[in-house]
Amino acid sequence: MRIEEVASTSKTQRVATHTHIKGLGLKDDGTAIPMAAGFVGQEQAREACGVVVDMIKQKKMAGRALLLTGAPGTGKTALALGIAQELGTKVPFCPMVGSEVYSTEVKKTEVLMENFRRAIGLRIKENKEVYEGEVTELTPEYTESQAGGYGKVVSHVIVGMRTVKGTKQLKLDPTIYDAMQKEKVTPGDVIYIEASSGAVKRVGRCDAYSTEFDLEAEEYVPMPKGDVHKRKEIVQDVTLHDLDSANARPQGGNDIMSVMGQMMKPKKTEVTDKLRQEINKVVNRYIDQGVAELVPGVLFVDEVHMLDIECFTFLNRALESSLAPIVIFATNRGICQIRGTDMSSPHGLPVDLLDRLVIIRTLPYTPQEMVQILAIRAQVEGLGIDEESLAFLGEIGERTSLRHSVQLLTPAFMLARSNGREEIARADLEECDSLFHDAKASAKLLAEQADKFIS
Repeated sequence: MRIEEVASTSKTQRVATHTHIKGLGLKDDGTAIPMAAGFVGQEQAREACGVVVDMIKQKKMAGRALLLTGAPGTGKTALALGIAQELGTKVPFCPMVGSEVYSTEVKKTEVLMENFRRAIGLRIKENKEVYEGEVTELTPEYTESQAGGYGKVVSHVIVGMRTVKGTKQLKLDPTIYDAMQKEKVTPGDVIYIEASSGAVKRVGRCDAYSTEFDLEAEEYVPMPKGDVHKRKEIVQDVTLHDLDSANARPQGGNDIMSVMGQMMKPKKTEVTDKLRQEINKVVNRYIDQGVAELVPGVLFVDEVHMLDIECFTFLNRALESSLAPIVIFATNRGICQIRGTDMSSPHGLPVDLLDRLVIIRTLPYTPQEMVQILAIRAQVEGLGIDEESLAFLGEIGERTSLRHSVQLLTPAFMLARSNGREEIARADLEECDSLFHDAKASAKLLAEQADKFIS
């Protein structure tokens, strides 16, 4: 007799650096809870981000920019992800890194503009008129052919449709009759006709006939409720970049030249400014008619000091355009050179751009907060660890950095396993600390033994 263990079907997600961030962890009145939604500490920065989230939700923030500054490992990226979680899936959130703009194929400004357009959503509402019901009769009416001869053509088709509420007789165009023949519609089927496009879809056979045959491969569906004639509202979410790329690629035919042309075409094509202006016109017309609404999203640019002076001057203009998202920059630099110039400036950003930004500062974590963060990380990664070891890890974090102490968790767990324990003990951490150096210890060694290294 074999006993097999059934693997759990629950989805196992890879644990990443910020998996534990579930939101900003604020109360209803906007004050920060000291430890909530995966966040620990940083109350002021979180409250400021909460205000920003409220402004974004009320669409009051478009075209403004925010700068998150602070030392490495103080939670700038986590704050941006917290904002994204608070906004939900309906608001576009487009993350990028400053060094992404350097490409050999596409201009820097083009990459920035593309990401700007990715961060602006458009919610398009469509009202569709639909006829649906069970077909009770299907009689084509013929007339003499206009071209002479003895042929007859379908002038129109009479379709009787029935739902639970009532019945209707429709007189439809011959093209719809062709579509019905393609779908192989017979009386007793449940069908769905779109009034605007004339598209016919056969949903299945009405379940009143399900006892007709003993064995049949037909799918039976219940008779539709409500009236035969219905109005349905369909909502689609697209970003402006989707519209750009859909209109940028000319669709070729099937002949050999256009197939060759598609093969020869470079992988990435630039979307011209002219095309974007045309799309903006169409989008603005939709918004004026009330067909669509604009959803300004968030563009998050990490390591913003990596951009150069050309990108910054472009950003000045892009932030002032009518269709601009909320831009969040993050940087860990102090006073440093602006790339592409020999001027020094705070955070490596030009003064005129800094003038347009609201700045949120993240503060270094205290030892108690470090211990709480390490406890959350251990829980997310599914590692057992006792209080004493956590306190010791906090000491290591204070001496080195928070990132280094988080990275020691998994190797310490591996050592504990090889020693036959399921929980991390202090001895494992001490062994790990001696095996792996952090940046500060490595730099100290280099300074002491400078003559042994090539410099």
